[in-house]
Amino acid sequence: MKTYVVGGAVRDALLGLPVQDRDHVVVGATPDQMVAAGFRPVGKDFPVFLHPETQEEYALARTERKTAPGYHGFVFHTAPDVTLEDDLVRRDLTINAMARADDGSIVDPYGGKRDLEARLFRHVSSAFAEDPVRILRVARFAARFADFRVAEDTNALMRSMVEAGEVDALVPERVWQELSRGLMERRPSRMFAVLRDCGALARIMPELDALWGMPQPRRPEVDNGVRIMEVIDHAAELDRTLAVRCAVLMRDLGGADAVAGLCKRLKVPNDCRDLALITAREHSHVEAAAKLDAAALVALFGRCDAFRKPERFAEMLLAAACHAPVPQAWLLAALEVARGVDAGAVAASCAGDKARIPDAVLAARVAAVGSWMAQSPPG
Repeated sequence: MKTYVVGGAVRDALLGLPVQDRDHVVVGATPDQMVAAGFRPVGKDFPVFLHPETQEEYALARTERKTAPGYHGFVFHTAPDVTLEDDLVRRDLTINAMARADDGSIVDPYGGKRDLEARLFRHVSSAFAEDPVRILRVARFAARFADFRVAEDTNALMRSMVEAGEVDALVPERVWQELSRGLMERRPSRMFAVLRDCGALARIMPELDALWGMPQPRRPEVDNGVRIMEVIDHAAELDRTLAVRCAVLMRDLGGADAVAGLCKRLKVPNDCRDLALITAREHSHVEAAAKLDAAALVALFGRCDAFRKPERFAEMLLAAACHAPVPQAWLLAALEVARGVDAGAVAASCAGDKARIPDAVLAARVAAVGSWMAQSPPG
């Protein structure tokens, strides 16, 4: 029985990057032997075990065979005679198909070190085409390793997979999982560039893909797709949250209805969906906030549910500010003035007439904000 560290841990160590997690492959063992050695079985589809002390994952060397479209249709085979090379050949990219033995030596049967030096994403074998998730993974890796490029033959293979409808078989949850991870990398625009180049973006996010070649309404010389990529990278440079980055990405998809449709199709989590919706709907009002009167400001707060959720309103301002100048501090101060109105006292002053309370509270908030604006103009 031999164990090897495999995959990303080997790749990152060779790149001089911190190694976060280590995965191991075990060659020449059976599940019973692993259990007898104290490992705890956790794998559902194939034998994976947790080390009794480190809790790191150890998987038995395996081969796989595709039996149905999409990424669920695989049959796995493990046996003591499955070699390390058999296991590595099923992996996605050559830079992820290296192993490190206990003595520190690198096992690299498919040219991973060569492609690391060339800054190249290259598929290991034709088995790449059997799993459409790998297209998303390559795109996500491009967002992390921004100086790498996709090999021409690998891009051609990904394009053929898209044309064969493999991407259409992906379940929304898996698409979102990979997209959201890529959005949180250093250069999210690289992910979308890779997806566009192979045709996958038009299948996964046609609303976003349609922005390329579309001029911005107020700046017709600017390509909307190119601009949105600049802005999403800016949001990454500012280390914004996933929800903010989603809102930045979806702001110009064609209105709140388009955003809602995309979020429903990809099953985007509620916090990301809601922030993207209010950003798409309200960004123009936020950008023009300095020209709004007190009533319009309070109405903006109400539409954004900012009295109940001021933190989300603040996040919306961060998303809007990635695209254009926004008086964030001034708007948040105005919101605090409006939230400072004692709604209970106003209700008590309505002498039991409940129907008057909403209008009275609104009027009190507008009056408070108006008085504050007279003393605190924007800018």
